Amino acid sequence: MSSTPADPGRRSLARIVSASLIGTTIEWYDFFLFSSAAALVFNTQFFPTADPLNGTLLAFTTYAIGFAARPIGGLIFGHFGDKIGRKKLLVISLLLMGGATFAMGLLPTYAQIGVGAPLLLTFLRLVQGFALGGEWGGAVLLVSEHGGARRRGFWASWPQCGAPGGNLLATAVLAILAAVQTDAAFLSWGWRIPFLLSGVLVIIGLWIRLAVSESPVFLEAARKAEERGTQEKAPIVQVFRHSWRQVLIAMGARMAENVSYYVITAFILVYITEVLKLPKSVGLNAVLIGSAIHFVTIPLWGLLSDVIGRRAVYLFGAVGMAGWGFVFFTMLDTRSFGVMAFAVTVGLVLHGAMYGPQAAFFSELFGTRVRYSGASVGYQLASIAAGAVAPLIAVALLRAWDSTLPVSLYLAAMCVITVVAIVVAKETRGASLDEEPAVPESAEVRAAEVRVTT
Repeated sequence: MSSTPADPGRRSLARIVSASLIGTTIEWYDFFLFSSAAALVFNTQFFPTADPLNGTLLAFTTYAIGFAARPIGGLIFGHFGDKIGRKKLLVISLLLMGGATFAMGLLPTYAQIGVGAPLLLTFLRLVQGFALGGEWGGAVLLVSEHGGARRRGFWASWPQCGAPGGNLLATAVLAILAAVQTDAAFLSWGWRIPFLLSGVLVIIGLWIRLAVSESPVFLEAARKAEERGTQEKAPIVQVFRHSWRQVLIAMGARMAENVSYYVITAFILVYITEVLKLPKSVGLNAVLIGSAIHFVTIPLWGLLSDVIGRRAVYLFGAVGMAGWGFVFFTMLDTRSFGVMAFAVTVGLVLHGAMYGPQAAFFSELFGTRVRYSGASVGYQLASIAAGAVAPLIAVALLRAWDSTLPVSLYLAAMCVITVVAIVVAKETRGASLDEEPAVPESAEVRAAEVRVTT
């Protein structure tokens, strides 16, 4: 059986998936490396204060600034990605992200140049956020638009594995350094090593990404638009004019997913070291174990969404996370590493139930000529209201109430928002990623079309 442009064959599709996965893993490695360093290093090296929690708040503020640049990156990368293609923009995003991370490893500290150190750190964080803002949409669309509808949830979920893959890689490097170095050596120079390693990873990622082909769905849509003389000059304008409901659904769907992830993987490091007074290696190793299982389960959730639908799987994750948020900190308080690792792992598995089908779900919400812009904007705007402030809000709630109950309530509230968004959304499983908004027609519409044609 010959392959069609929408179904290039399993071997070709696997190559495209691998390229997207490796590239996203490298970019998320860079991004998560900062969040881990913000909890462990930057509070003392770039924001030294008498109160450790105040220094951590300042470090997480810089961390949050990176999220502010993500919608801008989504807008710009989405605009050009919808006009000139997905592949070129993915190469640019990887270069920007890797260059900024490598430069962080060379930065002087506050003790060396004073206030210039946190300012330079903040600027590089903005570059990271800008690059990542354009990365996600291009990576998942390149896979979604190469594969057919029957297993889109499974294949499109693999670039999503780049998030736990990058976190796994960043945490593993930090954990190894923490194990072989003294705390003094790690704080003095050891923390720079994982940032400098980014330069090597970027070279590998570029070599792989340059070898993949452009999305056939995009190329076909661009050809048809050129024949009709209807090239879209400003895709983002069309997104907000005709697809604003889909943007709001995407934003709402991200709230529980994004907040829960950063509470589980970033705030936990603060809680373990500053409140429970345990070594940072305990938190790093717990996240390491959880991320490994998270990586494996994300494609399984994506596959399940191909069978029972995107909404059912997503709702399971959101509802489960709302309840687990109250169990999570109780298990951490046991100070038992096994119990703590289990708490992180279950939390990340529930997160995967939302994150796995997300790529296919968001891709299916928008038409081809505005899909990069629409998916990126919905995804990245939510990052400001969710992931950007999640560690800040969690730390602030902990300081104000000296209790984790408000943090659990905050997480539950975000889960309610996500449940509402998914309930009002239409099921998109099986949608065709053609040039029109990819929402399956209702039986009534199809019946009307039959009556008209007959």
